[in-house]
Amino acid sequence: MHNLSLFLLLVALGPAATGAQPAPPAAPAAVTSTRTISGRVTDAQGQGLPGVTVLVKGATLGTSTTANGTYVLAGVPARGRLLFSGVGYVTQELPLPAAGQPLNVVLLESHQSLQEVVVGYGARQRHDVTGAVATRPAPAPVMAPPPPLQQQLQGRAAGILITPARTSRQLKFTPPVVKRDEEVWPARPEAGAGDTYAKVQENAFQAVKQAPLSTFSLDVDNASYTNVRRFLNEGQLPPRDAVRVEEMLNYFRYQLPAPAASSPDPVRISAELSECPWALGHQLARIGIQAKNIETASLPPANLVFLVDVSGSMDEADKLPLVQAGLKLLVRQLRPQDHVALVAYAGAAGLVLPPTAGNRQQEILDAIDRLQAGGSTAGGAGLRLAYSVAQQNFQKAGNNRVVLATDGDFNVGESSDAAMEQLIVQQRETGVFLTVLGVGRGNLRDSRMELLADKGNGNYAYLDNLDEARRTLVAQFGGTLFTVAKDVKLQIEFNPARVASYRLIGYENRLLASEDFNNDRKDAGELGAGHTVTALYELVPLGSPNPLVDQLKYAPQNVLLPAGTAAEVLTVKLRYKEPQGSASRLLAQPLAGAATPIAQASADQQFAAAVAEFGLLLRQSEQRGTATWASATRLAQAGRGPDADGYRAELVRLIGLAEGLGPASKAVGAR
Repeated sequence: MHNLSLFLLLVALGPAATGAQPAPPAAPAAVTSTRTISGRVTDAQGQGLPGVTVLVKGATLGTSTTANGTYVLAGVPARGRLLFSGVGYVTQELPLPAAGQPLNVVLLESHQSLQEVVVGYGARQRHDVTGAVATRPAPAPVMAPPPPLQQQLQGRAAGILITPARTSRQLKFTPPVVKRDEEVWPARPEAGAGDTYAKVQENAFQAVKQAPLSTFSLDVDNASYTNVRRFLNEGQLPPRDAVRVEEMLNYFRYQLPAPAASSPDPVRISAELSECPWALGHQLARIGIQAKNIETASLPPANLVFLVDVSGSMDEADKLPLVQAGLKLLVRQLRPQDHVALVAYAGAAGLVLPPTAGNRQQEILDAIDRLQAGGSTAGGAGLRLAYSVAQQNFQKAGNNRVVLATDGDFNVGESSDAAMEQLIVQQRETGVFLTVLGVGRGNLRDSRMELLADKGNGNYAYLDNLDEARRTLVAQFGGTLFTVAKDVKLQIEFNPARVASYRLIGYENRLLASEDFNNDRKDAGELGAGHTVTALYELVPLGSPNPLVDQLKYAPQNVLLPAGTAAEVLTVKLRYKEPQGSASRLLAQPLAGAATPIAQASADQQFAAAVAEFGLLLRQSEQRGTATWASATRLAQAGRGPDADGYRAELVRLIGLAEGLGPASKAVGAR
């Protein structure tokens, strides 16, 4: 029986690989006709197989079988072939049936157990399950925990950096070795080797006279902060493009005023103005958005589909085992009205657990425990199947969501970002949202996962440890999984009598054109229950002694005099839609008054400034001004506040780690 991965490769290569003669070209038709194909997929014993992927060969058109193995596929071209694939079964390629005839298929079990992932569900025998239970290949060596930071720094001082041992499989290359005093040491791999991050071109200052409006899509992702934390805890500074300042800001909760109980709006705007700690004479405007809190018991019913990557790249201690542990924590939060299905994908996609009520937790936990890793990664097929399962069990008044857990390393089927984006954009129109949980290192596809969450009306979190999984899936259960406002856009208008120029800190990949703000067809970000969002602007006041550009020689000589401090600095406008709505609503909030000295600003203002300063230093930003590790530490300490969960104290510790690992910081332009 052919290996499934080899079969898919031969299919991708076409007739030249199989030795088959290509079919003669068909005569051109005046009109392209399509039809609907239906049938049933069973195993060798005649039992219906749920979750089998049915695809038109060479196209993106496809569906999956229902709980009893039936399928209906509309819009099929008059000529073509169908592919039937399921986890643990040999893929079949069949010609289309005669017009009006069903196409019933029998799939045979695959016995290549060490090559592909195999999963099962329920307490049934091997021949009854959607995927066959296989012997798990020997796991990769578990990476030892990093040595204490003091030991690492002592090694750096001696010219030797002590690092945990890693396998070449984890790093995707064999690290060279260096000799020192007749001892062989593994060479330190470059931070983020094998990972992919989107290029971040930092926002520049904009003159208010030329660009009075700043427009961007709201972003509640916080994956960058936890990924940065992972690098620092392992004794490395993160790659520059792994640092997205807005995601670091939005990792933390701030004391923002919540929407009034009587308000019809699920969000509320607030703003604060202070001096900028890293640029003398500049000001820092903080804009905060608070979504309404909803008690878990009052949240609408959840229709969740866990989509778990169980390909070979997930067979590491910080990947699939971490995902399993995190999902089990989430399952314990489910209510009887909630339903969960489990889909796994590797060389093919399969339904591991059909939709199961939240009060049947042991069945869900058992299914999660049975997941094993191996094989290639059919991410596109997995997404299609997960969305299909979610749509079949759609809750009109509930929360319908796919929760994708992966390292993002798709290499079978739709593997390009453009193809994955197209698939997600098509599916989000059904009302099913997407949450992406990223894990691992060495082949982390951060840019792809951020893109999927952005286009899928969802959010992206990176799990660097089990505590972060608990925070994301348990402590922030409502914010992570329940949307209260979608397509949320912000537009800030600056008063030229108060502000000469401005710079948005972060959000580089969320910028929108000014006209996009009033365009309800333009996709934007989503807000979950209880979420807070923070945006920072560095402002150059009108009449500042440090103007960015010289006075124009040929410009009209209409000199605008600075307005008094009572005048408005800016106005924040926000548009949002109801989770299932199509028309947006508008909110607005002005910010006026004098800039408060940073030492007298609120704890949240000081802490947000510390996070931004930390991010600017990690990125070695050209806009970091006089920022230093010591300054960021002082601000973070001053802004800690009550800090019941200890996350703000952790930031202080991470700044200390970064300072010890990096070169001494100095002001831009200093000698």
